[in-house]
Amino acid sequence: MARFLARFADAPATRRTYAETLAVLTETAGGPGVPLDAAFTPAAAAAVMSRWAERSPATFNKHLAALRSLAAFCAREEWLTADPTRKLERRRAAARRDRAIPAARLEALLADGAHALRERVLWRMLYETAARAEEILTLDVGDLDTAGRRARVRAKGGAIEYVHWATPTARLLPRLLAGRSSGPVFCSDRRSPAAGSRARALADIDPATGRGRLSYPRAEYLFKQASMAHDPHGQGWTLHQLRHSALTHLAAAGRSAAELQAKSRHAHLSTLGAYVRLGEETAARITAEHDPHRRR
Repeated sequence: MARFLARFADAPATRRTYAETLAVLTETAGGPGVPLDAAFTPAAAAAVMSRWAERSPATFNKHLAALRSLAAFCAREEWLTADPTRKLERRRAAARRDRAIPAARLEALLADGAHALRERVLWRMLYETAARAEEILTLDVGDLDTAGRRARVRAKGGAIEYVHWATPTARLLPRLLAGRSSGPVFCSDRRSPAAGSRARALADIDPATGRGRLSYPRAEYLFKQASMAHDPHGQGWTLHQLRHSALTHLAAAGRSAAELQAKSRHAHLSTLGAYVRLGEETAARITAEHDPHRRR
């Protein structure tokens, strides 16, 4: 399992999800000392997936993908002769058409000065760059080109790419950095422990303050809590919806598919389909513009 997870060193989000799944597999098997062919069986795989039986199809499929990827790896290494996940099926997820946040509601949240500076910079940067949350949270100060309003990120698969932001982020970012020249751009509120199970890698610690890098779960929690007041359903939004909203709003403004691909950095145009589908905000505008009782 350690060798399998080592393959995802350049994809921390995937590694984190896969590690969670494999931890459950290890627990189900009775501990790390059980031989692989006895620990990773069809019965064990089914028991692992029962942990997420009541969760959403997307969550279930995410963890099933981890088990299937491990099974394929073990087969290539000739550690297993049969696929332990062969009896498990992916769940069909209902398509969502409300991933994009209406621009007016989103701007009200982003412009709210009641929120901490760190969160305001993070949310603005995510929206204006249309980058993946993991890409922005793993930024170091040395990755920034503030004069060019861009940053160097490590994308999916380990590729080095650039993301670009606009004036609102450019105005807030110097206040967040406060003269720092190294360390994570987005730091946690507390100093990182120097030793123990919660100690971080030195690359994830700000040398000036000793604070660790802001984690994805913590950033996601803070955004969801802050956005509940702006979400008419009271559920709050996710960080990924900032990327989704940015691309949908650009599509609604008339940007071409090629331009959206340049902004999103998707490898194939076909993967943009989920983002460029104009949503209920566009439907509401069209309805209002063609209202027969509209004053001209």
